[in-house]
Amino acid sequence: MFFGSIPALVTPFSGGRVVEDTFREFVEWQIAEGSNALVPCGTTGESATLSRHEHREVIDHAVQIANGRVPVIAGCGSYSTAAAIELVRAAADVGADAVLVVVPYYNKPSQAGLVAHFTAIADASPVPIVVYNVPSRTVADISVESLKEVAKHPRIVAIKDATGNLARVSAQRLACGEDFVQLSGNDDMALGFNAMGGVGCISVTANVAPRLCSDFQKAMREGRWDDAVKLQDRLYPLHAALFSDASPGPTKYALTRVRNDFPADLRLPLVDPSEASKRAVDAALEHAGLI
Repeated sequence: MFFGSIPALVTPFSGGRVVEDTFREFVEWQIAEGSNALVPCGTTGESATLSRHEHREVIDHAVQIANGRVPVIAGCGSYSTAAAIELVRAAADVGADAVLVVVPYYNKPSQAGLVAHFTAIADASPVPIVVYNVPSRTVADISVESLKEVAKHPRIVAIKDATGNLARVSAQRLACGEDFVQLSGNDDMALGFNAMGGVGCISVTANVAPRLCSDFQKAMREGRWDDAVKLQDRLYPLHAALFSDASPGPTKYALTRVRNDFPADLRLPLVDPSEASKRAVDAALEHAGLI
């Protein structure tokens, strides 16, 4: 259902507002460069700082611009199950093809609570659900056993796995079945993730290097592992540099280097990346042949 290079889109801001024209051009560029799907309103899109109206509008813009050319997987997570359901329904109303729902953060639910959370959302959702597991941000970690339980629901079809544990790919494949879609949430581990049975990556780096990330994923799908390793080596410094300060600060800075007039504005509590981070991004962009 979902595969390949899937950018977790940044949200361009200027003067405190979402810049619709820039977003439109950015999405068109992503599609032209070979991205296989789009994720608006994820963590990289600073979703926690968006109003409910902005959240709906950004997803709506992505759907309208994509116009069926690639799937749109809308970020719709919350630590409140009721709030997540509201976001999911709003995303479905504007035409999102699927939703990305993060493991609830801050309140540290039990495994039984996680199963109940995702089951309730799936029962209420008109569209397929991608579970997003990122314990470094949420503290809570949906176990393989709990994922197996929720994957029985017909609308829970995939996972974005950002645990950093490659063994999870095999364990989840055995637990959830070969048809359950596994997408890496870590650019730097995407090579190993796909070798273990994954089929793609919801990517930060693809914001900046969509063609290279698309070529990288395509090489793995076609079994051209030597080509994939070469692309991994070309991209690896950029993967690291984009997390050399709080994300997506380095990514927005990188976009100012590869896209004319792309705004670097962030919303508080995020601030501009450090000078050291910018130097790391510049070096990585040069290494990748992007500047």
